[in-house]
Order: sequence, then C-alpha cells, then structure tokens
Amino acid sequence: MDLTLKKCIPCESGTPPLTSGQLFDYLCLLKTPWEVESEGGQPKKIKREFKFKGFKQAIEFINKVADIAESEGHHPDIHNYYNRVVLETFTHNIGGLSENDFILAAKIEQLFPAHYFCPSCKGVSDHPKACET
Repeated sequence: MDLTLKKCIPCESGTPPLTSGQLFDYLCLLKTPWEVESEGGQPKKIKREFKFKGFKQAIEFINKVADIAESEGHHPDIHNYYNRVVLETFTHNIGGLSENDFILAAKIEQLFPAHYFCPSCKGVSDHPKACET
C-alpha cells in the first residue's frame, strides 16, 4: 500500500486508535524510522527528527510540512531547535494514532531522497554530510 496516494479523512469521535498490530503494519510502510511514543503502555504518537545544514533550511522544511498538513487537514506538532526539526503526529480527536498519522508521515518523507537518511545519527538531512560535523 502506498500511503502517499491516500488522503487524510477526519476521524469520527469514538473511532478507536490503531492497535499495536496495526501500528506495526503502518510503521513498515514508512521509508525511514519513526519513533513510537507511548503513554500508559498505549502507543500515542509517532515522532521523527530531521537535521539540516542551518536554521534557514530548517524553516524552509517547516513551511513545506505546513503546506502538506494544510492540504491533508492533519497537523503535526512542530518543534524547531536551530538546525533540527522534531515532528510529532497523532490524531487528537481519538487520543492516539490513526491511518492519517502515517499518511502524513509518508508524504513528509517524500520531501527527501532516500539517500539522505543517515544511519549513524538516525536523522534525515538536507545534505548528506550535515550530520558529520
């Protein structure tokens, strides 16, 4: 299944969050590793850190993420730390993860060619050498 071809659909109140098994299936569809954050043993969010050459590149990335989020009607929490951006996504309405979170993550991953993923720092950079400093 190619999540980038799907569109986020608003969840009805009372829709259950993804189960652990469903969560694993969706994580396998993403091209880069996203961290799962849990509360009380239940998965609540997926999180990813992106590293950039500098502040300006980080802000340009945030603006691209904002465009995707607006287009999908699904908005991540965005944290900027100079040249790092941390994205956290979850479905507020259901208090956990839904397919929408993974659709959004997959579309964000498209902003970078796969070869920019750095296994040593586990970050995605706008420049292959950015994490070597």
